[in-house]
Amino acid sequence: MAENARIKVLIVDDHQVVRQGLRTFLELHDDIEVVGEAGDGVAAVEMVRQHQPDVVLMDLVMPRLDGIGATRQVKALNTGAKVIALTSFTEDDKVFPAIQAGASSYLLKDVSPDDLVEAIRAVSRGEARLHPNIARKLMEQVAAQASPKTENVSEDLTERELDVIRLVAKGQSNQAIAQELYISEKTVKTHISNILGKLNLQDRTQLAIYAIKHKMVDLG
Repeated sequence: MAENARIKVLIVDDHQVVRQGLRTFLELHDDIEVVGEAGDGVAAVEMVRQHQPDVVLMDLVMPRLDGIGATRQVKALNTGAKVIALTSFTEDDKVFPAIQAGASSYLLKDVSPDDLVEAIRAVSRGEARLHPNIARKLMEQVAAQASPKTENVSEDLTERELDVIRLVAKGQSNQAIAQELYISEKTVKTHISNILGKLNLQDRTQLAIYAIKHKMVDLG
């Protein structure tokens, strides 16, 4: 996305009042453009194909095609659209399948409007945002499955890359990582790209889960 381009957002929810409320708030922000609304997963996939949004706010429980199935189909279109799961559900059978389907972030509908806007901006930059309750749930789940062995996990990674991984796993933005490590944001992006390539991962969310699974970060 161009430096000064507006972030194109598609709102997907089966409740019109929710869609209208989200649209009204988001349109107050000059850097965000709502390009459409959809009331179910089937319509969402078609609208992604037509409008090619940067970010999709995706409800999970909808008629015809739920948000998990729609997320999977949206990612298969390869338009570059990032999906934020925006839902009321914290159950494991919603959280983990949504992330596995390709959701970049998972937020609950009690998120503050300002935090939602910041999440949209972050996701458009390739970052991830998780509701604190969801982040804890993921950490507990991954930690429970983690192997105590960490040998050879990081043998291809530099010390600086390991530092970056630990900060990503703690939810730090590129800007915050750059400030803590005294490097530029561009260098942080380069490190993350190199790390993803070395570990054969797709995005920051997968990287954070990888770090937790291999006990590369202190969860305390």
